[in-house]
Amino acid sequence: MTDQPLISLNDGNRIPQLGLGVWRTPEEDAAAVVRHALVTGYAHVDTAAIYGNERGVGEGIRASGVPREEIFVTTKLWNDKQGYDTTLSACERSLARLGLDYVDLYLIHWPAPAKGLYVETWRALVRLRADGKVRSIGVSNFMPEHISRIVDASGVVPVLNQVELHPRFSQKELQAFHDSLGIATEAWSPLGQGTLLNDPVIGEIAAKHGRTPAQVILRWHLDSARIAIPKSVTPSRIEQNFAVFDFTLGEDDCAAIDALDAEDGRIGPDPLTANF
Repeated sequence: MTDQPLISLNDGNRIPQLGLGVWRTPEEDAAAVVRHALVTGYAHVDTAAIYGNERGVGEGIRASGVPREEIFVTTKLWNDKQGYDTTLSACERSLARLGLDYVDLYLIHWPAPAKGLYVETWRALVRLRADGKVRSIGVSNFMPEHISRIVDASGVVPVLNQVELHPRFSQKELQAFHDSLGIATEAWSPLGQGTLLNDPVIGEIAAKHGRTPAQVILRWHLDSARIAIPKSVTPSRIEQNFAVFDFTLGEDDCAAIDALDAEDGRIGPDPLTANF
């Protein structure tokens, strides 16, 4: 398996810095996609209950022949299952669909603040970790006020916050908040859902390094000590996205990419108002 960097989490566990995201990957395709990624060398797969493909992800893991202990698996709790008891049950169902005894990381998918349940949901995640159902616990799409509230209520700091983050939406203040608490930053839609692949600044950097625009953006994430989970169902792109460990960007390259950050760069929902 290809050597790749690992990020140390605040609970002592480690997560491969580059993973495969399977958002919008159909259930019937997930097994083949995950198997190909693992055979290629990926050791990190990110799914969620709402994606509807946990069963296929589990099938792909088993079909790959890669030992379970060498694969870092993340799944997430959907909003309609928030609450203490419902969270415990939802995690059991995710494990059953995946066909796994545990997941390496379990996340609250969104804070859904209007529901008022994310604090008790977090307490359920703490229980799941104590019971060995999950190895590490974290959040997704949480803002500082949400994180502060669960830490104050439980004394437990999430290991990671998975958020929308790409060159046009780099969330510098949120990353600084994460750093202050020892929380790792993980980027979903790290390529901006493909909107950045034709950007001339990134294209120029890619030409200089003899790389694809996607490889340059992923390298920008890795060089910034973030975790990234690009999504693809195309075997060649899965392979290209993984071929990023043999080069680095210069300071001038990173500065040029950093300068693409924009106030209107968000693509997905705003966590402060999203209540689906």
